[in-house]
Amino acid sequence: MKKAAVICLLITGNILSCTGLRAQGKLDSLQHLHEVGISARRQVEIIAPQQLDGKELERLNSHSVADAIRYFSGVQLKDYGGIGGLKTVNIRGMGTNHTGVFYDGIQLGNAQNGQIDLGKFSLDNMEEIALYNGQKSEILQPARDYGTSGSVYLKSRRPKFKEDEKYHLQATMKCGSFGLANPSILWEQKITRRTSSLFNAEYTYATGKYKFRYRRTQPDGSVAYDTTATRENGDIKALRLEGGFFGTAERGEWNAKLYYYDSERGIPGPILNNVWRHGERQWDRDFFAQGHYRSNFGKRYRLLINGKYAYDYTEYLRDDYRELYIHNHYRQHECYLSAAQQITLFSWWDVSLSTDFQWNTLNADLRDFPFPTRYTEMAAIATTMQWERVQIQGSLLGTFIQESVRNKQKASAASPNKNELSPAAFVSFRPLEHHDLQLRAFCKKSFRMPTFNDLYYTDIGNKYLKPEYTVQYDGGFLFRKNRTHGAFRHFELQGDGYYNVVTNKIVAYPTGQQFRWTMLNLGRVEIRGCDLAAQAGVLWGKVGLNARVCYTFQRAQDCTDPADRYYKDQIPYIPRHSGSALLSAEWEGWNFNYSFIYTGERYSSSENSRLTRLQPWYTSDFSANYSFSVKKVKCRATGEINNLFNQHYDVVANYPMPGINFKVILRIEI
Repeated sequence: MKKAAVICLLITGNILSCTGLRAQGKLDSLQHLHEVGISARRQVEIIAPQQLDGKELERLNSHSVADAIRYFSGVQLKDYGGIGGLKTVNIRGMGTNHTGVFYDGIQLGNAQNGQIDLGKFSLDNMEEIALYNGQKSEILQPARDYGTSGSVYLKSRRPKFKEDEKYHLQATMKCGSFGLANPSILWEQKITRRTSSLFNAEYTYATGKYKFRYRRTQPDGSVAYDTTATRENGDIKALRLEGGFFGTAERGEWNAKLYYYDSERGIPGPILNNVWRHGERQWDRDFFAQGHYRSNFGKRYRLLINGKYAYDYTEYLRDDYRELYIHNHYRQHECYLSAAQQITLFSWWDVSLSTDFQWNTLNADLRDFPFPTRYTEMAAIATTMQWERVQIQGSLLGTFIQESVRNKQKASAASPNKNELSPAAFVSFRPLEHHDLQLRAFCKKSFRMPTFNDLYYTDIGNKYLKPEYTVQYDGGFLFRKNRTHGAFRHFELQGDGYYNVVTNKIVAYPTGQQFRWTMLNLGRVEIRGCDLAAQAGVLWGKVGLNARVCYTFQRAQDCTDPADRYYKDQIPYIPRHSGSALLSAEWEGWNFNYSFIYTGERYSSSENSRLTRLQPWYTSDFSANYSFSVKKVKCRATGEINNLFNQHYDVVANYPMPGINFKVILRIEI
C-alpha cells in the first residue's frame, strides 16, 4: 500500500505541475477540426500500424470488431462459433494475454482470465481500428500502453458537424441467417460550438442454429463418420448502450463516456463423442465509465489525463446430466487513473513521463475462494528524437504489483509482490532524401501477469506463478506513394521479419491425482515469421478501385524440453501460412466488395500428428450496396453473402463454423 500511496502522489504531482508550465500567449500548433479535435506538432510513425478506417470498415462484411481484425497480417483469431461465440485475438503467436485492446485510448481489462471478447464491440459506431506491433510511436500516452507486446486500438465515432448542422440521426436494421435481428440507432447532438454528445444503442438477437458437416477419420485414413447436423444452443440476446460527451477548449480537448453491455447466450460447446448439444449458458453485464483530457500548454508542454471505473458480472451455468453441475457467479471491479506529460526540449527532441495506478478485485462463489485484490503501479519514461530522415524512440516501463486476499482461512495465500522493468527501442530511417521508402526496426521486452484464475482458481491456481516474458526483435520496411491526380492514387507496401521469444509460459499441468490439475511455468516458445501487406487505390473517372492483400508466415515452435516428443513442433492453432484479400469497386452510388481469408494447416495440441492436424480453410464473402437520398434523408441498402462457397471448417477444433449465410442491411441517416 505504501507504493500505491507513492504512485498516487506522483500522479497528483504530474497533474498539478502543469500549472507552473503554462505558456504565455496562444498555442501556434493548436488547430480545431470540425470543432471537436486538436493536433500538435506532426509526429512521424516510427512503426506504422496496420489500419482500417472510414470507408474500409464500411466495405467489410463484418458484424463485430473481431471479424474486421481478421484482415490484418500477423493476427490469429480464435472463434468458438456463431454470432454469440467467444472471439479473442492473438498477435504473432505470443498469446491472447499479451495483446492489449484499447478503447478510445484506455485499455480494456479482464483480471479474471485476461481475455477480451471482441465480439462485444460493434462496427456500427467504430471510426478506426489500428494494430500496432510493439507499441505506438506517440510518447504522450499512459504508462500501461507501453506494457503490451502488441496492441489493438479501437477508436469509436466522434461527432462532426458542418456549420449549419445541429444533429445527426442514424438508424440501421440488419436481418439474416440464423434468425438474426440486429437494430441499432445512433444520435449525435451539437450542444454548443465547443461541445457535443453521442448516444448509440444496439440490440442483437439470433437463434444461432446452422447446419454443419462433421467428418472425422481414423489413424489409417479411413472415414470414422461423416454426418450433417444442426448447431444447437448457440443463441444470443445482447443489448449494447454507449453514450458520451465531447468538447474542446482553447488549448485542448476532453471526452467522457459510458458503456453498458448485457447479454444472455448459449455456449454450444465442442462436438465430441457424438454429443451434439451442451446445456451451458452464460450471462454477462459489463459497465464502464471513462474520461479523457488532453491539453497543450504552450509549444513545449502537453498533458494527458485518463480515468476509468469498470464493473463486470459473469454468470455461468452448466446444467447437463452428462457432466458435473456448475452454477458460478463472478464480479470484477477495476479503477484506473493515469497522468502523462510530454516536454519538447528542442524541435527534434521530446521526453515524457507517465504514471498509472490500477486497482482490481474479483469476487466469486467458488469453494474456498480467496477474493483477491491487486494493486498495480506503473511509471514510464520515454523519449523520441526526430530528424528529417531518422526517428528514434526509447522507453522504460516499471511495473510494481502487490496482491492481498480477503479469505481469512487463506491469509497467506496471496501471490508474492512483483516488480518488473520493460525496456524498448525503436528506430526508422529514410535512406533517400524526399523518398517514400522507410526502413524500421525495434526491440522490446515485456511481460504479462498471471491472471486471477491462474493464481487462485480452486484446486488449480498456483500463487507462486511467475509472469510470462516476451522479447521481440523486428526489422521491416514501408513504401508509400500518394498522388492527387491521374488514375493511380495510392500504393502502399510494408513488410516485417521478426523473432519473438516467450519464456515462463503458463500452462495447465496434471499433478498425478485424478481430476487434479495446476498452473505451472513451463515452456519456451520461439517464433520466427514475416508479415507482408499491400494496398492500392485507382480512380478512373467515376470508377474507384481499391485492393488490400496481406500474407503471414509463422514458425512458432515449442522449445521447452528436447526430451519432449513435441519438441520444436508448431504450437497449437498457429498456422504457418495465412492471408487475406479485400477488393472493392465504386461507381456512382454503387459499391461492390469481395473479401477472402485463408488459414493454412494447424494443430490442435502441442504434439503435431495426423490426429491433431486441422485442415486448411478459406472463406469468400461478397456484398453490394447502393446509396441514395430521399429529399434530405440518406439511405443505403446492402446485401451480403458470406462463406460464398459453403466451406466447412473449424477455427477451434470441434467448434464447427457456419456455412453459406446471408444478411440484408438498411441504413437511414438524417
